[in-house]
Amino acid sequence: MVWLQVRHHQLRDERLLYVVTGALVGGALFMRLGTWLQHVDLRDNASLAEQWVYGNRSILGGLVGAWLGVHIAKRLTGYRPRTGHLFAPAVAAAMAVGRIGCALTELPGTPSSLGVGPVLDTDTAVRLGGVAGVPLHLSLVYESVFHAVAFALLWWWLRDRLHRPAEAFVLYIAAYGVFRFLVEFVRGNEVVWLGMTRPQLFLALTVPLVLARVWWLWRHGRLSPALPGPRTAPSQEITA
Repeated sequence: MVWLQVRHHQLRDERLLYVVTGALVGGALFMRLGTWLQHVDLRDNASLAEQWVYGNRSILGGLVGAWLGVHIAKRLTGYRPRTGHLFAPAVAAAMAVGRIGCALTELPGTPSSLGVGPVLDTDTAVRLGGVAGVPLHLSLVYESVFHAVAFALLWWWLRDRLHRPAEAFVLYIAAYGVFRFLVEFVRGNEVVWLGMTRPQLFLALTVPLVLARVWWLWRHGRLSPALPGPRTAPSQEITA
């Protein structure tokens, strides 16, 4: 899907192969290691080997790793144009599908007051760390639907609407950060501090920065619609 975006935007720089590779490698590493340092006392954390083999996988860690991987690859290759628009639809599509897989194997969520939702038997509830005998929120399905809608918007609506297409990724990450923070309240993850889970604590620090970036882009006209006429390859759009 990334290469479909590359072709659509008429990009022909072979260095993009290294940028994509950087995203994949960084995402894979941080997805596995993103939940490693869970405790202030380092002795309470698993070893790197144990974390790699048995540790939880972190979507947020994967996103951070992919972002770092892209920027490291750009620095090494000298490729400076923005590339967020090449990755955003692929990330959204992968998340939409991946969260369905998570929903089939992980705790669905917290008890739901709506009266509908999956009900766990006692053995399954003990294994997943949930509550038995009551309807639960489908938090992972909520997230899958969010990403499916985001993909549709990124692929069919925003694709050629922005004068600076790469900023679509910033909009997507900002929206996901806010949504993920809210859905964590019904996710069922461990509450660790101030009534928040570990993902929420991470998002409480990072989402304001992303929203500030969105405000800055809007304030400086970088979210303006694309001008009518032939599309200009965004390979000339250089990072500030």
